Amino acid sequence: MVKIGFDNEKYLKEQTDAILDRVAQFNSKLYLEFGGKLVFDFHASRVLPGFHPSVKMQLLQQLKEKANILLCIYAGDIERKKVRADFGITYDVDALRLIDDLNGWGLSVTAVIITRFDNQPAAIIFKNKLERRGVKVYTHRYTKGYPTDVDTVVSDEGYGANEYIETDRPLVIVTGPGPGSGKLATCLSQLYHDYRRGLKSGYAKFETFPIWNISLKHPVNVAYEAATADIGDFNMIDPFHLEAYGETSINYNRDVEVFPVLKRIVKKIVGKTLYKSPTDMGVNRAGFSIVDDTVVQQAAKQEIIRRYFRYRCEYVMGFVEKDTVQRVELLMDNLNIKPENRMVVEPARSAAVEAKEKGKGNEGIFCGAAIQLHNGSIITGKNSVYMHAASSLVLNAVKILADIPDKIHLLSPIVIESIANLDKHILNKKSTSLDLEETLIALSISATTNPTAQLALERLGELKNCEIHMTHIPTPGDEEGLRKLGVNLTSDPNFSTNSLFVS
Repeated sequence: MVKIGFDNEKYLKEQTDAILDRVAQFNSKLYLEFGGKLVFDFHASRVLPGFHPSVKMQLLQQLKEKANILLCIYAGDIERKKVRADFGITYDVDALRLIDDLNGWGLSVTAVIITRFDNQPAAIIFKNKLERRGVKVYTHRYTKGYPTDVDTVVSDEGYGANEYIETDRPLVIVTGPGPGSGKLATCLSQLYHDYRRGLKSGYAKFETFPIWNISLKHPVNVAYEAATADIGDFNMIDPFHLEAYGETSINYNRDVEVFPVLKRIVKKIVGKTLYKSPTDMGVNRAGFSIVDDTVVQQAAKQEIIRRYFRYRCEYVMGFVEKDTVQRVELLMDNLNIKPENRMVVEPARSAAVEAKEKGKGNEGIFCGAAIQLHNGSIITGKNSVYMHAASSLVLNAVKILADIPDKIHLLSPIVIESIANLDKHILNKKSTSLDLEETLIALSISATTNPTAQLALERLGELKNCEIHMTHIPTPGDEEGLRKLGVNLTSDPNFSTNSLFVS
C-alpha cells in the first residue's frame, strides 16, 4: 500500500487562497505564470505521494469564474518537434491535448500565443489548424532589445510590438508546455499594454518546484534538479531574498539569474518595484502540505533513480550528452543512493540471466523485467520466442492478482499463432514475438470466450503506478502498452535488438 506524505486537500485550499490574496493586491488584474505541467503532473505525484497529478485543474475549476487562460508555445519547439517524454508526444500535440483537457474540466482557453514566431513553416501550419477549429491565435515575435536594453524592451518597439490579448477577468493564467514557452514574455507584454491603457495590473509566478521553504539539499528539491538535468537547471539559495529579509529560501538558477533584469523591466513598466526577490514573486504552498517528510524523502530518492535510468537510455539513443547523466550521478552520490536501491532492478536482471540460461544455444538477446505490486511483492518476466519480456511480465502479474495458477494459459494458442502469422507474412516483421500492445489485444480477444482471461483482464487496472524495471529499452509496442497501463518504468540502457531500425 502506498504511503501518503502530502495532504492534497490542504494544498488545494491554501494554494487557492494564496492566489486570491495575490489577485486582491492589484486593482485591475493579475497575470499568473503557471510553471510546470498544468495537468498530469506525474513528477509531482511521484515525489509527493498524495499529490493529485491534476490538482492544478481542480484549482482552476475553483477559480474559473475569475480567470482567463492563455496558452503559450514556443515556435521553435513546434518546428523541431520537441517531445514531452512522459506521453511520447510533441509539444504542439500536447498543446492540443491540453486544450481538450481544459474543455473536459469545463474550462476554456481564451487564446493561444505562438512565441518567438518567425514564420516557421510548422508554426504556421499549427496556427492555421487552430484557427480553422475556432481557436483564437496570436503570434509574438522575439522581443527587441531583450534582455539588456530595457528602454527598448519597454517601448512600442519591444513589448508594444506584440498584439494585445483581450481578457475580461481579474486573473489571467498564462501556461504552456515545457520550459521556455514564452510565458514570462507574454505576461510582461500584457502588463506593458495594460499600463499604457491605465490599468494597474500585476504579475506573479506559480511554480511547484523547487519548494522554497524546504532545504536546498532536501531530496524533493534534488529530484527537481535531476528532472531538469538535461537543461542544466540547478537549485540555489535566493540571494535577493536573503539580503532583503535575512531569511533562507530556495529558488533555481534561471529565476535568480533573470531577476535583476525582470525587476528593472517591471519597474520601468509600473513605475515601482513590486518584488524584492524571486521568492517574493512566487505563490507556492506545496511545502506547507507535506505531512510525512520521511515518506516524501524516500519517494524523491526513488524519482532521482528513475531519472538516472531515463537519461542513461536517452544518452545511448543520442538525445542527451554524457554530462546530463553525470549530473544525476553526482546528485545520487551526494544523497548516497545507488541504482540498485530501486527494488525492481536486481530481480529484472536476474530474470534476464534465467532467460539466457534457458535459451542456451539460441540466437538473440535475452531480456528480463520485474514489477513491484502495491502489496510489495515482486513479479518477474522474461522474453521468449512467443512474447516480449514486458508481455510475460504483465500476464504473470495479473495472474497473481487474480489468483490464477501459473500453469493455466491466458491466451489461446490460436490467437497467438494468428498474430504471429500477421506479423511475419503480412507486416514482414523480423520478430513474431508478441509485444505488450499485441498481448493486451490478444488478452481482450481471449476474454470473450475464456472466463479466466476475463478475470485477468479485470485486474490490469491494479498495475497503475506500480514500479517496473526492464533490462532493455522497450520497443515502441512495449513502451506504449506500459504507458497506457500507467506504470513507472525504468530500463537499463541496452537495446532489445541488434537492428538499428525498430518499427
